[in-house]
Formats: sequence, C-alpha cells, structure tokens
Amino acid sequence: MTFHRRTMLRLGGAATLASMASPFRPRMAAADWNQAAFNGKTLDEIVRALGGSGYTPTKAVSWGATPDIAENGAAVQVSVTSALPKTQSIAIVIEKNPGPLAAQFEVPPGTEPAIVARFKMAQTSNVHAVVRADGKYFVSTREVRVTFGGCG
Repeated sequence: MTFHRRTMLRLGGAATLASMASPFRPRMAAADWNQAAFNGKTLDEIVRALGGSGYTPTKAVSWGATPDIAENGAAVQVSVTSALPKTQSIAIVIEKNPGPLAAQFEVPPGTEPAIVARFKMAQTSNVHAVVRADGKYFVSTREVRVTFGGCG
C-alpha cells in the first residue's frame, strides 16, 4: 500500500482531532490558587489569606528597575530582590488596583529570590512586595506614580 502526501496529511489531522477528543487525554486542571488572597482588598487581608498573622516592614528587599513615575500604567515593570535568608515566596500587591494582589511567586530552595514582571496599574499607588522568609512575612513598600492609567 502506498501513501501519498495528501493521504498522510488527512490521517495525521484525523489522529490529532481524535486525540484531542479522547476522554483519556490528560486535561489541564485549574492550578491550585489562593482565591481568598486574590479577592483580598487590603494588605492585612491579603497577608492573612497567604497564611501570615501579621508582617514586619523590611529594608532587606531591593527594588530594581521599578520606576518612581510610570508614564503608562498599562505596563509598569516591577523588579524585586529579597536579601532575606530562606525566602520562600514573593507576592506583589498594588494597593489601589481593583484586585490588589497582582501576583504570587514561589521561590524554590537554592534559587535567587528575585522577580521581574510587568503589571497594569489603574492609578498612582503604593506597591508592596510581600516576602515570606523562614515562615515569617515581611513587607517592603514603594510608591509608583502613574501619569496615564492602565486598568479600571
């Protein structure tokens, strides 16, 4: 039996469609996420939802390329590095955004506790880096002024 190019393409396409419709295909499950933390409206609520009973202000967190004034709130780069030993996670909270908890990053042991990401900001706001290190919560805050808002 000889297969021609078109026959092979049809068979390949049919096999792909069949594998996508198969009930045995591994399905992407919703990632485990902390809905209470992402629904929190204040820094205190968010820290409690993340598992902390409180937090300590710290200067052991450095803000890299995060601007003091962002010309466009649609893409504000936030760069945070923790010098706290045994850093386990870093969360970014943008106080005046509709959903203040913008992101949470887990820091695997043995890796540098640093993140760089871009976020939308609705208006001038305090941006908090919430760092969990050795089971305790620490916060570093920086005000970022936005001249043109990026989200409502």
